[in-house]
Amino acid sequence: MGFAGQTVPVELREIAREFDLGGVIYFARNFAQPTEPAQVKDLSRECSALTQAWPLWISVDQEGGRVARLKRPFTEWPPMITLGRSGDDQLTVRFARAMADELRAVGVNLDYTPVLDVHTNPKNPVIGDRALSEKADVAARLGALMITTLQGGGVAACGKHFPGHGDTSTDSHFELPLVEQSPERLQEVELVPFRAAVAADVACIMTAHVLVPALDEARPATLSPVIVDGLLKKTLGYRGVVISDDLGMKAISDSTGLGEAMVLSLLAGCDAVLLCNQTPDEQVGALEAVVKAIETGRVPMARLEDALARQERVKHQFLGGGRQSQIPSMSRIGCEEHQTLADMMTKWL
Repeated sequence: MGFAGQTVPVELREIAREFDLGGVIYFARNFAQPTEPAQVKDLSRECSALTQAWPLWISVDQEGGRVARLKRPFTEWPPMITLGRSGDDQLTVRFARAMADELRAVGVNLDYTPVLDVHTNPKNPVIGDRALSEKADVAARLGALMITTLQGGGVAACGKHFPGHGDTSTDSHFELPLVEQSPERLQEVELVPFRAAVAADVACIMTAHVLVPALDEARPATLSPVIVDGLLKKTLGYRGVVISDDLGMKAISDSTGLGEAMVLSLLAGCDAVLLCNQTPDEQVGALEAVVKAIETGRVPMARLEDALARQERVKHQFLGGGRQSQIPSMSRIGCEEHQTLADMMTKWL
């Protein structure tokens, strides 16, 4: 869940107490301006105290470029397209290691990166330079390196946006984009980086709110059992956590109410959902819709057990044991080494 304010609000505490939570997601509204690393770390500690059965994901969109919630004194990284243009594996590894250090220093344990969309449409208004490359093989190679390095540094990675948002001409924040490609083209381009991410044991994969008629003529990917359960889990063999993009985005919310969208995403095979910008009452309403769907048998217990088992495996990997004690120093945030690295990346803008 997303929430307002720089401390945990009463409403979020009540929701966590009544329903438990999988995690929280940070936005710029949750940080002091200018950003103060100590405040971010305190907020992460406060959020972590909401845990009941399992530790919470403390998550953020920190990609680099125009999608970066943590500003200076955190290192302000260039967009990821610079890595693809450089073609430099070692530069990618150094970037991901530095990113992991800065996030872990303030208690963030899940980053919604890398973007695995292949940037094949220059008119794409939402992906663009967020992608690693216009070439599927480059995006796959560097994406897998980012995943293994971030996760080696203790930050769970999330590859996005499955099954590919790179060849769209509209923004799913505002309307439902269409991916008009054949199954053969999807296999040869869009799915290549995701297969590499699955092989790299990426912790999470985020679904795209896009319509792909070659796969499912009726439902956006997030709500499609054919795409999530069938293609991602069964065909590609993905064993990690599948998480929806924000269900409040207009690509979904224009046609489907929040509670129904949450139920449909779970039925499609999503193991977690993002509720980023809704009011607490709206978030509670969505949770109550899921509870009702479980009580009536609409959502089978086997589906819930699968989702929970995936969460348990991945959370144990990243949040269990002594992982949380291995915290990098706050001095790593915006340090000279990281700034030099960012400057190197800007050469490829």
